Amino acid sequence: MKLDFLDPLLHHPGPWASVYFDTSAVTEDAAAQRALQARGACERLAEQGADEATCQAMFEALSGLDPDPAGHAVFATEGRVALDTPLPAAPPAPPLTDWAPLPRLGPLLDYAARDPVCMVAFVDRKGADLQLLGHGRRPRPVDEVRGQQWPLHRTGRADWSERHFQFAVENTWEQNAARVADTVAGDAERAGVEVLVLAGDPRQRRAVRDRLPEWLRGLTVESEHGGRAKGSDNRRLDAEVAEARADRARQDAERVLDEFHARRTPTHGRIDAAEGVPALVDAAREHRIAALLVRPGGPDLRRDVWVGDDPDQVAVRRTDSQYLGAPSPHQARADDALLRSAAATGAEVVALGDGDGAGAGAGSGLPVGGLGALLRWPYEGPVPGGGSRTGPVSGG
Repeated sequence: MKLDFLDPLLHHPGPWASVYFDTSAVTEDAAAQRALQARGACERLAEQGADEATCQAMFEALSGLDPDPAGHAVFATEGRVALDTPLPAAPPAPPLTDWAPLPRLGPLLDYAARDPVCMVAFVDRKGADLQLLGHGRRPRPVDEVRGQQWPLHRTGRADWSERHFQFAVENTWEQNAARVADTVAGDAERAGVEVLVLAGDPRQRRAVRDRLPEWLRGLTVESEHGGRAKGSDNRRLDAEVAEARADRARQDAERVLDEFHARRTPTHGRIDAAEGVPALVDAAREHRIAALLVRPGGPDLRRDVWVGDDPDQVAVRRTDSQYLGAPSPHQARADDALLRSAAATGAEVVALGDGDGAGAGAGSGLPVGGLGALLRWPYEGPVPGGGSRTGPVSGG
C-alpha cells in the first residue's frame, strides 16, 4: 500500500481533527442519521479541544459525504478540510474522532488497506473495453479499443475463395488482439496495475494474453464470466475480480513477510531489517525504510514518540532535540508518526494480520511489537538508537 494520497497532510502543522465516518447505510433515513452522526462527531472534537472553525469545516464536510463508498476518513486543520479519502470498509458507529498533533493515520490500515489496483479488460473480436478499480471507488472506464471491423465473420463454405476469406478473418482477429494487448499494456503501466482480469471471448482472451509483455502476463487471470456485449451479466465476474485482488494482496503480504523474516537475521554484520520503535524511528529519520510492516493491535503502535511539524522530525525521547529541530515538540502515537514518514518518503506500507504469521512472538515471522521494516540500505554494525532485529527493544 502506497500512501501518496496523504500528501495534503504532510506540509501543514497541527493540531489535526481526524474522523472515520460510516456512509454505508442505505435506509430511508440514512441522510438524517449521517447528519446526526456528523454533529455528534464534531461535538466530540470540540470536547477534545478542537477550535470552532475546524469543527464547522468538519461538520460541513461530513454532512455532504458521498454515500457511494462504505466510509470516509476526513482530516481538517486550521478551519479547513485538507483531505477526504474514501474507505472500502465501513468504520464503526459512532464515528472514530481524534484531535491530536498528527493526523490519526493508524485506522487507515483497518478500513482503507486497499485491494491492489485492478484493470478488467472485456475483449471480443472487435476490440475491448477497459475498466480500472482503484482505491475505494467504483470501477471507472479508462479506455476503449476499436480494432478492424471487417472482415470479422467466417462462412461455412469450403472453396478456395472462401478459405482465403477465412484467413483474412483470422488475420483481423489477430491484429485486433495485438492492438488490445498494446493498449492494455500501456494503460496498465501508467495506472500501476497490480492485477489484470481478462473477460469476454475465450479465443480473444488467450490471444491477448499471449501478446502481453511478460511482467503483465504474470499479473493476469482469465475469467469465464462477463462480456463486452450490452446487457451481459457480470455479477459472477465481480466476485472473481474481488477474489483475484484478495489473492494478490495475500501474496504481496506473504512475500514481504518472508523477506522480513529472512533479513531480520544479521549477515556479515549487515542489518537489512529492523523492528521496535527506537530502530524504526532512527530509520525513518534517515529515509531508510523501504517497506513498513504494521500488525494492527501490536503494542508498539500505541507507544509515544516525540514529533515536530516535519515528517523527519521524530524521536523516541523529548531530549533528542538534535533530531526534532522543533522548539515545542509534541507527543504522538508511534504508528501515526511512522505512517506519516512512510507517506513522505514513498515507502510501501504492508498491513499484516495475525494469520500472516505463526504468531506474534520473536520466533514467528511477524515483527515483535507489531512494527517492523525492510531497509533501503543496511546498517553496518549495531542499529543506532538501540534497535533490534530479533526481539523487543525499549526506548527511554
